[in-house]
Amino acid sequence: MTWVSIAFATAAALVMGVAIQRGATCTVAAVEEITTHRSAKRLMALIEAALWVNAGLVIAQNRHWISELPAGYSITWWTLPGAVLLGLGAWVNKACAFGSIARLGSGELAYLATPLGFYLGCLSADTAFGNLQMTAQHNQQAIHLQFNIFLWPLLVLMLWRVCRIFYARYQNKNKSSICKITFAALLSPHGATLVIGFMFLATAVLAESWAYTDVLAQMSQGNYSNIQSAAVMSAALFAGAIIGGCLSGRIGFGPLSPGLLTRCLCGGVLMAWGSLLIPGGNDGLILIGMPLLWPYAWLSFLVMCLTVALPKFIKSSPQ
Repeated sequence: MTWVSIAFATAAALVMGVAIQRGATCTVAAVEEITTHRSAKRLMALIEAALWVNAGLVIAQNRHWISELPAGYSITWWTLPGAVLLGLGAWVNKACAFGSIARLGSGELAYLATPLGFYLGCLSADTAFGNLQMTAQHNQQAIHLQFNIFLWPLLVLMLWRVCRIFYARYQNKNKSSICKITFAALLSPHGATLVIGFMFLATAVLAESWAYTDVLAQMSQGNYSNIQSAAVMSAALFAGAIIGGCLSGRIGFGPLSPGLLTRCLCGGVLMAWGSLLIPGGNDGLILIGMPLLWPYAWLSFLVMCLTVALPKFIKSSPQ
C-alpha cells in the first residue's frame, strides 16, 4: 500500500466510524428489532448495505482495480458450531464487532473488554478446537453472473435510494440549503447505512483486510506484517465512532461494573471462536460473503440470527 491509499483508506474508516452511530449494521440490534418491535427495517438496511458493497466489488474486479475478490470457504462440520458461537457471543456482548465500536464510541467503556476478549479467543482457539486449517476458495463464475445480470438493477436501485433519501430530507427541511440537506440525509439511518457500505467498499479496495478483529487475529498468530496501516485504520474507525457519538448526542459515560466487563470479555472470546470456526465475522459474512453468493455465509448468518433470537423466544414463551 502507498501512503496515498493508506490516507484515503484511513479517512474512509473515520467516516465509517461516524456513520455506525446512525446506521443499522448491527445484527444484534436488527434481530432485537424483529423480535421486539416486529419490524425488519434494520435487517433490510443490512441487506441494502451488502448490495452496495457487492456492486462496487464486482465493478472493481472487472475493472482490475483489485486483483481478485475476497475468498470464501466451503461448508464444513465446524460451520454450524461456529455460527452458533458467533451468535451466542454477540448476544452475550449485546453487540456484534461493529456494534461494539459504536457502543464504545458512545462512552460505554465496558466494551473495551470486547477486543481483549476477542484477542484471548484467538489465542485459545487452537487449544479449544485443535489446529484449524481452512482452505480459501474463489467463485469467479458467480462474479461473472452478477456482473452480467444483477449489476445494472443494483445500480438503478442505488440511484432510487439516494434520490428518495435526499427528496425526503428536502421536503422535511423546507427547502433548506443543499449542504444542510446533504448533512441531514447522511445522518438518517438509511443514509448512514449507505455511507457505511460505500466506505467499507473503499477500504476493501484500498486496504483489503483491516478490521480490528483481523488485526487481533493476526497478532495472536505472531504475524505483524503490514499491521501498522490496519491499526491506524482501526484507530480511525474508533475515533469516528466517538465523533459520531458526540454528533448524535449519545455520548455519556455509564457505570463500569465487573459484571459488564466480564460479559463483554466473554462475548469477545465467543465471537472470536465462532469467527475462526466459520471462518468469518459478522461484517465479513454480511458485506462480503453473502453478496458474493457463498453458501457458508448465508447459512452462518441465518444460524447466527436464530441463535441471537432464541433467548428472546424462550423468555417470551408461555410457561
